[in-house]
Amino acid sequence: MTATAGRIGPAAVPSPGEDRAEAERLAADFVRGDEETFALVYRRWGALVHALAARSLGDTREAEDVAQQTFLAAWHGRKGYRAVRGPLPGWLVGIARRKIADAHAARTRRAELAVAAAARGPVAAGDAEDRAEATLDRVLVVQELRKLSVIQRHILCLAYFDDLTHVQIAERTGLPLGTVKSHARRALLRMRRSVADGPAAAE
Repeated sequence: MTATAGRIGPAAVPSPGEDRAEAERLAADFVRGDEETFALVYRRWGALVHALAARSLGDTREAEDVAQQTFLAAWHGRKGYRAVRGPLPGWLVGIARRKIADAHAARTRRAELAVAAAARGPVAAGDAEDRAEATLDRVLVVQELRKLSVIQRHILCLAYFDDLTHVQIAERTGLPLGTVKSHARRALLRMRRSVADGPAAAE
């Protein structure tokens, strides 16, 4: 039994060449539009895409959305895959990175709207002067928000759009609580100065 097990063990492990050949077959069937192969591709590399998205976004729910968007985009654009340019997993990762960038951009837009609305405050419907000032405030807030670091924008988005506390933001991002509070305080102080003092505050 020991000798037999010794002979069977190594043969049960695919060689790098066999793995590469299998991946090439999967890629060819995927490009042809075989739906069973699409399911196999998702099962084989879905965890990789999800992990990349989760690490960048710090949110498993958003990572799941990005993973789904990645594989749907790959399926619809499968005719554009060229094996000579690289293996299928690398192509999927390239699509995932674009979807992750889209998710970050969407966060920034949501944060801009949320923070601008918070800075604007209530405005009387018939007061044209107040409306003009509110418009200026929104412009200043958006300008300042774009100058913040990615992590500061992310923290403000979680605080104002997702309505999370500092403790919850720390848990979601993995950052120390003190770091979260510090980023939020500095970012809000900078934007409040800009809204209150106008463009001169940035000088």
